[in-house]
Amino acid sequence: MKILVVDDEQLLVKGIKFNLENEGYAVDAAYDGEAAVEMARSGEYGLIILDLMMPKKDGLQACQEIRGFSSVPIIMLTARSEGSDLLMGFESGADDYVTKPFNILELKARVRALLRRASLTPAAGSTGGVLRCGHIVIDPERRRATKDGQVVELTVKEFDLIEFLMRNPGRVYSRETLLDLVWGYDYQGDTRTVDVHIRRLREKLELNPAKPDYIITKWGVGYYVSDGE
Repeated sequence: MKILVVDDEQLLVKGIKFNLENEGYAVDAAYDGEAAVEMARSGEYGLIILDLMMPKKDGLQACQEIRGFSSVPIIMLTARSEGSDLLMGFESGADDYVTKPFNILELKARVRALLRRASLTPAAGSTGGVLRCGHIVIDPERRRATKDGQVVELTVKEFDLIEFLMRNPGRVYSRETLLDLVWGYDYQGDTRTVDVHIRRLREKLELNPAKPDYIITKWGVGYYVSDGE
């Protein structure tokens, strides 16, 4: 598995690279957002670790551009923990974030978790079959989503979230419960993270995102996927 690490702090990149290579990963390094986008175009990376604040192109812009041609898992590194900054990262298509300064063990755990989900193995209890909800079809084994027969690129967490909801149609889940069950591993993020991912799923999968037919809000409670046709 090959990982791209991008940060303008060369000493930090060196440390991350050393630790990940000790875990058996192959690691390439870049030091600005422009280089990150160009290297990501090769399609050879299983995961990208991307700093928020960088020269030439910042992490948000680089992430958005990468999302234009790839659904590779992206972990954003940020020295700022404000909710607005973190939400902007998710808006740009990041799957996860780690706030600096961080424990390298935490970063490695996030890497393993994302790669495990991206590489997948069907979810526990899977029958191996596709999940259907009107024009939305999810194939858990192939990690593929379609809308009216057209393939739609989802990020790792977007896929995890819609798969979970479609496995439990009609059941309403609070934001806190979704963070616990979908993000897992002691995730400490803002519950608005769920709102961002729901909105992105509607934009990608609903025929009319402004009036969704299947990815529904239960006001004051949470979200669910309609079990109606």
